[in-house]
Amino acid sequence: MDNSKPIDIITVPSLQTYFFDVLSDFNRKAPCPIPQEIIYYSSDVLEKFALSGEFYDSREGRVREKILGTKLLEATLVSREEQKRIYKEVGDTALFLCGYFAESTQKKLVDANYYSQLGRSAYQNLNGVMPNFFDIPSFYSMLSTSFGPMVDLISKVASVDRFGNEHHLNFKRVMVSGSEMTPDEYAYSGITPNYEKKVS
Repeated sequence: MDNSKPIDIITVPSLQTYFFDVLSDFNRKAPCPIPQEIIYYSSDVLEKFALSGEFYDSREGRVREKILGTKLLEATLVSREEQKRIYKEVGDTALFLCGYFAESTQKKLVDANYYSQLGRSAYQNLNGVMPNFFDIPSFYSMLSTSFGPMVDLISKVASVDRFGNEHHLNFKRVMVSGSEMTPDEYAYSGITPNYEKKVS
């Protein structure tokens, strides 16, 4: 018999809003806060990977392999439009991997520092083919420079999500308001809804 208590669910307008709020909270406490535009961009990256299911294999409980170094090298052989896509994909994946799943690199031949360098390089290269974002010149260069501090913020979010030791936040307690999940989908996600008590 499972004696675990049901998980209360926090409803949010979107996962991006959830990640933006949590990242912003940690950012305010940081000695050198990161620009809000980078926090916004990073919260969008977190939402993308959280919803896609392409990065983390929940059935096997492990991160899916991504050959980022090879992708970064291949980008030099393709069109400018394809370069934009590849550089963004490599940078975003490295940011998510280093921040959210850094421990998954510890048993590999290369560590988080390797992926961090790939991410920085990818964003710097992306700046060369698409420098503006949010009407900010050299946005991706700024993102490359802020890669390390951004990884630190995301790792704090990951720690909260896994252990629920701050702000009473846990990713499994977050549900996008208006989303319709079946009981089986809740169970697959590890969520036990408590329909009598929702926090909004």
